[in-house]
Amino acid sequence: QVQLVESGGGSVQAGGSLKLSCIVSGFTDTFMAWFRQAPGKEREGVARIYTNGGGKVYADAVKGRFTISLDNAMHTVYLQMNSLKPEDTAMYYCAAGWLGGTWSRPEAFGHWGQGTQVTVSS
Repeated sequence: QVQLVESGGGSVQAGGSLKLSCIVSGFTDTFMAWFRQAPGKEREGVARIYTNGGGKVYADAVKGRFTISLDNAMHTVYLQMNSLKPEDTAMYYCAAGWLGGTWSRPEAFGHWGQGTQVTVSS
């Protein structure tokens, strides 16, 4: 059974940091991604990583501030978020099970976690 479980969200002030974790079980995949969805907005891709640790790609809005990584031994994908801004406030989701198409579109993935909330105050 495929399962993705996120953790690490919380409330921080602007300029702060958080590290999100996603524990993956039940399958292996080519690559995985983090998405986010703010109230009233579409879900958008934040970062992607191949399961060999390469192929990292970031959305323009988070380049230079966020870092995606993984620990295959622990079956965990991380998202280190630094220099957080109020506009980073969103529910963050881990995604796997690539179906094809543009990685940053939610329809490209078939498996999702339940999400973890990140709130950044000014």
